[in-house]
Amino acid sequence: MQIHNVNLRGFASDNYSGVHPEILEAIAAANDGHQSAYGNDAYTERLQDVLRQHFGPAAQGYPVFNGTGANVIALQATLPRWGAVVAASTAHIHVDECGAPERVGAMKLLTVPTPDGKLTPELVDREAWGWGDEHRAQPLTVSITQSTELGTLYTADEIRALADHAHDHGMLLHVDGARLPNAAVALESGFAEFTTDAGVDILSLGGTKNGAMGAEAVVVLSDRVPDGLVYLRKMNMQLASKMRFISAQLVALYGGDLWHRNASHANAMAARLRSALEGVDGVEFAQLSQANGVFARLPEGVADRVREHFFFYDWDAAAREVRWMCNFDTREEDIDAFAALVRDAAGA
Repeated sequence: MQIHNVNLRGFASDNYSGVHPEILEAIAAANDGHQSAYGNDAYTERLQDVLRQHFGPAAQGYPVFNGTGANVIALQATLPRWGAVVAASTAHIHVDECGAPERVGAMKLLTVPTPDGKLTPELVDREAWGWGDEHRAQPLTVSITQSTELGTLYTADEIRALADHAHDHGMLLHVDGARLPNAAVALESGFAEFTTDAGVDILSLGGTKNGAMGAEAVVVLSDRVPDGLVYLRKMNMQLASKMRFISAQLVALYGGDLWHRNASHANAMAARLRSALEGVDGVEFAQLSQANGVFARLPEGVADRVREHFFFYDWDAAAREVRWMCNFDTREEDIDAFAALVRDAAGA
């Protein structure tokens, strides 16, 4: 039974799209017969092979339900109870997870303002201090997002510099990779080049924003991460009993080129949107559009007029800054119609 308007389109989030048909087929194929529960199944075993192909022979994956769960247990795995995480002030773990890392994960977040959503070794040092001071939560992990919440990218060299800096201070490096495929496409790179090979210790690997129904994974990349994820996943209510259906989605997405096709299309649609609006009076771009997001500042009232037809979010309402996200199923005609509305509203 279909109860929604299938013609409704928007640019609010890459979570708004449906599920890619190939992933729906993979879920259906995994549905026949019986498989052992809690990850002792053929699909989760196959997923380990897929992850090792992308991230190297030491990679170990732990499928989970959602990105917040992935981030919380990944960070928990890197920290003792007195540990703290250095992150950008725009980081999803700080802004959009309802305090879950601190309330559920029982860790302190030490955040640093950045102009583009990216940390540098110098910015990390603003909060990476006080080791041995019993009055201060100990900064023991750095967390970055690739691509960032502002749609910008870290190069492999930038991540290597952060990893080396963190390790020199006895800290670990975590990557929130909810949009990792979009970053890899934009960098024209495989995943390992800017994760494992760059010194990343642990990764939250996204699936949902790139065409999955609901599938993410924590991927351990180095032996610097203590054992314990198998327990942390259960403690945090992220252990799926019928895990084959999560793993089957990730195998379908990452076992071939589907991740690349989906992310390439989403990135291309964001580039098309930006190109269509460059030079429009009153429309200014707030960030580089390096992945599948476009951040723009609009004249007074334009956002609300356009939102009568396409929904999207204000990013900073006081600055009239909005965020437009493109998806694997965004169509060229969606972009063209949306850009025309923005141009007309700006002209009015």
